Amino acid sequence: MEIGWNPVEIRFKTLPPMLYIPLRTLRHTWAIAWILFGLGGPLRAASLLIPMDEDGQKDHLKAYGIAYWALQNGVEIEWLLNYRGGSFLLPSLDPLAQECRIRGVSFETLSDADRAGLEELIARPDENMERVKLEKAPRIAVYSPKGKQPWDDAVTLVLTYAEIPFDVVYDDEVLSDLLPLYDWLHLHHEDFTGQYGRFYAQFRSAPWYIQQKKDMEADAARLGFAKVSELKNAVAQKIEAFVIGGGFLFAMCSATDSYDIALAATGLDICESMYDGDPARPSDYDKLNYDRCFAFEDFSLMRDPLRYEFSDIDATDTRKVAPENDYFALFEFSAKWDVVPTMLCQNHTRIVPGFMGQTTAFRTEKIKSGVLILGENKPAGEARYIHGELGQGTWTFYGGHDPEDYQHRVGDPPTELAQHPNSPGYRLILNNILFPAAKKKKQKT
Repeated sequence: MEIGWNPVEIRFKTLPPMLYIPLRTLRHTWAIAWILFGLGGPLRAASLLIPMDEDGQKDHLKAYGIAYWALQNGVEIEWLLNYRGGSFLLPSLDPLAQECRIRGVSFETLSDADRAGLEELIARPDENMERVKLEKAPRIAVYSPKGKQPWDDAVTLVLTYAEIPFDVVYDDEVLSDLLPLYDWLHLHHEDFTGQYGRFYAQFRSAPWYIQQKKDMEADAARLGFAKVSELKNAVAQKIEAFVIGGGFLFAMCSATDSYDIALAATGLDICESMYDGDPARPSDYDKLNYDRCFAFEDFSLMRDPLRYEFSDIDATDTRKVAPENDYFALFEFSAKWDVVPTMLCQNHTRIVPGFMGQTTAFRTEKIKSGVLILGENKPAGEARYIHGELGQGTWTFYGGHDPEDYQHRVGDPPTELAQHPNSPGYRLILNNILFPAAKKKKQKT
């Protein structure tokens, strides 16, 4: 589908185009032309700074959208790690300044002397700062059922709010090997074990649950699988290949632990009859292959099929953290030595309010030794934000459902992100969106 003239290739798949196109991309095609072909007159200053500290930025979330919009249109950006909350430095172009004004994003103009002083400050060996060049706008896919609304998932919600385009893919696209078309993949709150989110005990009579189960069984049969669990396992292995081949994977809530469980249970039957029509094989619970897992090891599955929990990876049911005391701390990495985790932890605060989910937090004793913990509640013995490498790619798991809805429940109204434009929890999601755009330096050892 084409609407007007646009030099940026934008793919449309399932949701209405308004959810994908930056709202002013088409309205300001003249601005894009100025950026691409050098026709825009520079402002008086040499550079445009988008501050990301607490006091300097009105809308942190839309600031990421400005960075993405600039990358789409060939504008060079530098991410100033640990400088004023992870600010962005761009050329001083009139269309960029105008776009910031339209979207309500704070910016400052710098003279040549100001920029030189800033670069000198960041280069100092005693300052924990670094400059990282962002090279291209990542191609983004969200693995999600096609019929859901954007507010059903924090990632699609914040992408829509920040005006960052994305495509929706699901089992058909994954099994058709379309993932290599993308740089970054988010897993919606999926259950990769084939147990329909373990909602059976509470919602088995709900029309939406009955229809979801019927639809998934029909899809599995259409795609040549006898069970939904077999379909989801095949999808999980395709996603694994995507990461090994150099893709960037991000997952939240139940898509984290259920994904690893599905890989560990390849070839096993861990689903009881209400989920797949026949009993689980009890001996298979002790045959999990932890070597297949991205993040977790030595975990045990919940054998009671009526319990709303997959395994003892998650701390939701046993954590003793009062809502008013629920926080997790981001690690402060060396920006000059550990560029990747520093990018993923950019924020205007080191302490982030916690939030619940089907999978809220990961027990630290179940996390593999090679996994990098980015954020944790150490007194509670739980990690909330973890990262690792696999093959040529990387993955990031983030516990909880919605950073601005402490205990999101089925049927709850959507979060209005216009009321939370400075959300530190949502900023972590958007760090992962821009992460693939960065020119990575070889890590020092």
